[in-house]
Amino acid sequence: MNIAILGAGAWGTALAIALAEKHRVALWARSPAHAAELSATRINARYLPEVPLPTAVAVTSEPAGALRGVELVVVATPAGALRETLAIMHGAASVPLIVLACKGFERHSALLPHQIVGQQLGTSARCAALSGPSFALEVARGLPTAVTLSAADEGLAREAARELHQSTLRVYFTTDVIGVAIGGAVKNVMAIAAGICDGLGLGLNARAALITRGLAEIARLGVKLGGRSETFMGLAGAGDLILTCTGDLSRNRRVGLALAEGRALEDILRDLGHVAEGVHSAREVRRIAGEQSVEMPITQAICEVLFQGMPARAAVQRLLARDPREEGY
Repeated sequence: MNIAILGAGAWGTALAIALAEKHRVALWARSPAHAAELSATRINARYLPEVPLPTAVAVTSEPAGALRGVELVVVATPAGALRETLAIMHGAASVPLIVLACKGFERHSALLPHQIVGQQLGTSARCAALSGPSFALEVARGLPTAVTLSAADEGLAREAARELHQSTLRVYFTTDVIGVAIGGAVKNVMAIAAGICDGLGLGLNARAALITRGLAEIARLGVKLGGRSETFMGLAGAGDLILTCTGDLSRNRRVGLALAEGRALEDILRDLGHVAEGVHSAREVRRIAGEQSVEMPITQAICEVLFQGMPARAAVQRLLARDPREEGY
C-alpha cells in the first residue's frame, strides 16, 4: 500500500520507520530545510536522533508529491496543527483513508481530532484514529507495542487495523471513536499530575492512587460524552494512561516534574523542545467538564498550577484535604 505520513516529528518519523516494513511510505515535513536534512542524513536530529530512517522512506516537503497516488494518509502532527495540515488535502481528486495519530483538544474550539476532520473535509471523509501506549522511540526501535484504532464504521476500522498491523506493532480496533479520543486527550493532563507527584517525592502509593483516580476522571467524562466504559479499561484508556504517567519518555510527565521544582511553565515548554499536549488540553478539559457537570478534581488542580500560579505542593494538599467518599466513577 502507498502511505503518506504528514508530520515529521518523533511520532511521524517512528511510524514511517515501522510502516516501511511492508508499505511504500512518503514522509512529509512542513519545512523544506528539515526535509532536505532528513533526506541527506536519514536522521531526524531534532525529534528522533536515535533511529535512522530506512532508505525506502521518501522524504518531501511538497504536499502534492507526498499525496500522489496514496491510499492511506497518517496525520502525525500535534493536534493544534491538524486543521492547517488537513488544508493541504483540499482540492484533491479524492480523499484517501485518513488515520489520525494525534491526541488532544484543539485550543479554543475544544474539538477532538476526528471532529476537526469532519469540519475540514466533510462528514463523508473516511477517518480513523490511532491511540494507545506507544512511545515513538520504542516503536521506531521495533520493540513490541499494542495500540487501538477507532473508526465509526467497523469495516473501515478492521481494514485500517489490518494495514497498519506490523510484526512488532499489534493493532486492535474498535468503533468507540469518542472513548478512544477522550482517553488519548485527558491522559496527558493526568501525566502532568503524575510528574508533580514524582517530583515532590510523594512515593509509589501516591502515584498509584493518582493514576487510579485519574482513570476514574477520564472515564466519567468519556462516558458522559458518549464513550463506552470498557474502552477506558483497555489500551486507549488505562494502557495509555499508565505508560504516560510512569515512563521517562513522557513529555507531559516531564512537565510535571519541572513544575514540582517550581520552574515557570514558559521556561519548561521552551526547554522541552516538543509539544506537551496536556498543557494545551487541560484548560479545554476543565471547561468541558464544567459544561457537562462532571467532577474532575485532579484536572482542576492541574489547571490551577498551570494557569493560576498555584504552587504544586499546595495543589496536592488541596486534593488530600477533600472529604472522604465512596469509591467509584
